[in-house]
Amino acid sequence: MDIDKLYAIALEASRASYSPYSRFRVGAALLCSDGSIVTGTNVENRSFGLTTCAERNALVTAVGQGKRSFSMIAVATPDAEYPVSPCGACRQVLSEFMAPEIPVIFGHKADDLVVTTIGQLFPYDALHELGK
Repeated sequence: MDIDKLYAIALEASRASYSPYSRFRVGAALLCSDGSIVTGTNVENRSFGLTTCAERNALVTAVGQGKRSFSMIAVATPDAEYPVSPCGACRQVLSEFMAPEIPVIFGHKADDLVVTTIGQLFPYDALHELGK
């Protein structure tokens, strides 16, 4: 899957955002190892702690469909003025299901994308030791 194409799908997903409080739309496109793509968008709540991020919505939807193996994720934040990375909670949840070398793409527009990995976003993931 091409990075630009996956980002375009994330950008499209951001259009479904429910963000009446922040007016900050986020879309995510999660590439599963079987080639399928699961999207998510941010869903806000008046109680900001109950807001769910696009990345976690995509991942939870994929897991609910029985998917457990992923190849890449793209995150689009079209209302930002610069590339905005996944938040700490999303990094933690993504690291639960994605190996450190899995690519993470994020940006506010298609010609200004950051390409990194789960391991670079969440470098000291000692919690994986719990599963051993």
